[in-house]
Amino acid sequence: MASARPAARLAGDVLLRLTPRRPAPLLVVPTSQPQQTTTTVSSLCRSFTIRIRSFHHRDFFSPTPPNHDGSPKHQRQARAAPTSLAVGAGVAVLASYLYNRDRERDSKSKPKTSRDHRERAKDPDKEPPPSPPASSEASQQDTTSSSKDTREPLSLPRFHLSDVRSGHSSTSSSPWVTYGDKVYDITTWVGAHPGGDVILRAAGGPIEPYWDIFAIHKSSPYVRDILEQYCIGYIHLHDLDPTTKKPKMEQIEDPFAKDPERDARLITHTAKPRNAETPSDLVAGEFKTDEKVFYVRHHMWVPVVDDASEEKHVLSVELPDGEVRGYTLRELKERFQRHKVTATLQCSGNRRNDMTRHAGKTNGLQWGVGAISNAEWEGVLLRDVLRDAGLKVADPSTCTAVVQQQLPSTSTSTSASASDEDPLPSQKDLHVQFSALEAYGASIPLTKALDPTGDVLLAFGMNGSALPRDHGYPLRAIVPGHVAARSVKWLNKIVVSDEESPSQWQRRDYKSFGPNEGANPDWERARSIQEMPVTSAITGVWVGSDCLKNNKGKNKQTVDLAGVDGLKVGCSKTSPSPSPEAKADKIPITMQGYAYSGGGRAIARVDVSLDNGRTWDQAELIDDCSNPATPCYGNKTWTWKRWKYSSHLPPSVLPSSSSSPATTTTTSGEGSKREDKEKKNCTTLIVKAVDDAYNTQPESHAGIYNVRGNLATAWHLVRICPECVACPDGGKGVKWVTGKTIGCGFEKEVEEARVKKQEAEGKKAE
Repeated sequence: MASARPAARLAGDVLLRLTPRRPAPLLVVPTSQPQQTTTTVSSLCRSFTIRIRSFHHRDFFSPTPPNHDGSPKHQRQARAAPTSLAVGAGVAVLASYLYNRDRERDSKSKPKTSRDHRERAKDPDKEPPPSPPASSEASQQDTTSSSKDTREPLSLPRFHLSDVRSGHSSTSSSPWVTYGDKVYDITTWVGAHPGGDVILRAAGGPIEPYWDIFAIHKSSPYVRDILEQYCIGYIHLHDLDPTTKKPKMEQIEDPFAKDPERDARLITHTAKPRNAETPSDLVAGEFKTDEKVFYVRHHMWVPVVDDASEEKHVLSVELPDGEVRGYTLRELKERFQRHKVTATLQCSGNRRNDMTRHAGKTNGLQWGVGAISNAEWEGVLLRDVLRDAGLKVADPSTCTAVVQQQLPSTSTSTSASASDEDPLPSQKDLHVQFSALEAYGASIPLTKALDPTGDVLLAFGMNGSALPRDHGYPLRAIVPGHVAARSVKWLNKIVVSDEESPSQWQRRDYKSFGPNEGANPDWERARSIQEMPVTSAITGVWVGSDCLKNNKGKNKQTVDLAGVDGLKVGCSKTSPSPSPEAKADKIPITMQGYAYSGGGRAIARVDVSLDNGRTWDQAELIDDCSNPATPCYGNKTWTWKRWKYSSHLPPSVLPSSSSSPATTTTTSGEGSKREDKEKKNCTTLIVKAVDDAYNTQPESHAGIYNVRGNLATAWHLVRICPECVACPDGGKGVKWVTGKTIGCGFEKEVEEARVKKQEAEGKKAE
């Protein structure tokens, strides 16, 4: 009996091209010509053209004349998602056809014929036994169900759930899943799936329970488009609920159930997987970020590695020649020199919310300014481990060496033997691929890994303690100066290869594009993000003498740019008897924040403006590395630079003593409507940084906009407006209001909440 296994064997011989044509049935035309042919296959809503080369089955040869331009080149099955989608869809449809055609043929003819022949061989006069009643009844039910099944296209086969569970589970060579009332062969998609073989957890059953956990599958429309390309048929009507027309959902184990508990102060964007940023008042409050509030960026659940097996955790290292060497964590700690590196990790989506608000809609987690943290890491150098594993590369100087003409006195035998030797690969042509326990993968150039001043670590310590589970326990990579996506957590495999990591996160995620490229950019053309550009942000603002007095040396009451609700509003008194520190024409303001540049480039200057860029001044850079309590380790500047600035608000933005939130009332057919006049005396606080290579931040996000919202590094803007209010303890004061911040002297106007409320009310009205 045929099986769906041909899918794997055909991957190298089937070249598939998506074509926007009407669905057509599978045309099988016998022929004796074994040349390249073209066959149209209908799969659900799409048609595919399959070119078949050297496929020795006469039923699949059509009379189409051979291509005289030459036979097609043998195309290797790509591990990048776009090609995998195309190849996988055609292979799945073709494999499904073979499987069901032969199964139907065998079940209807071959088993019965074989049994009859055996019985008659023993007793020619004996009548063949009748079919069991149960089978007859089941066949009748299937026939009845089939007659009622009008789902298009009718040519697609119908499968029983029992067959899907028994023959196509995670242990099968051809895993299938179901979604709704359809069946999908994901055999060729597993390698390109962003979550790796995690998808195999759903093999043999419905995928919906897993999508309920990984909610991103529901919010991203392209996920359904990808899945539909692997549709091979429908679930049999007999296995569907007559009311819902869907199979009964199964209970599954929550893979996030064993995730560690998180600090309540973190600003959570998604719970499963957990993605949370450091609250703004804590981002730059200390030079080294407390591991409890270090920002969390996960793509899946946190792997469970118990303490008893920690030292036995094995890291495998594979070299370009295929040689593999394994190192236990104990061996790494005992055999190699330990090193410390103080480095900042920053998500490529840090400040994505800024780009969304100022430039356009972006896809991804809407991070504020807190997807960045700084820590002291301890481990062993990656370059030491690669050298020990036997990695040999050409001397970098050979790339620039001038080949001199051979002198006559040179020995011929010597030159001949030298020329016979295989040249060593150049490190500029190789990559170091990192793989994690939970299927995440990424890579960096080998030149970065071998750079004596690159300080790439295999880390097992953080801020003087063992790595927390959320941050890579028991072993992770630390790639200073690069996007944090390359510092792979829960590291268990390293491969030195001539290509980048084939993972989704290397090939189709952490990249950036031009503002004109829209929602479907060319992923293959764009380079993967490695070193980070210069950026900066305001993390704390205090306005008025009361705020400054209350905040002296505490760094507690700050503007929360991540958007946290519930903080109290401060009130800075200005009348009737203002204090000397807070006269009507001199209101003090203090700001603080961070600046950072990748590649080991130090911050040279931080510029601030209190009046929307009309005038500028320089912030004070805090020299944390000179503090004996916070020494910096590393051959280059891998850390952020904290800054602070104190001054007075410009007279042009100060509120007058008689100013108040003016309003007007207009009457229309719908009743009275209260409208606030445009607030006067508002100002925008700005910060921008310059690194030691004189790279600076772009003025706006318009020029660097990309649909993924990566590298949102434009000037950071915080708009504030004054309002005269009554203070809780009597008298009048000034409340500084901004639409996106909260803290001392500030009130958050929850724009997102207001929009959601209006949408909810609109739905109720409908």
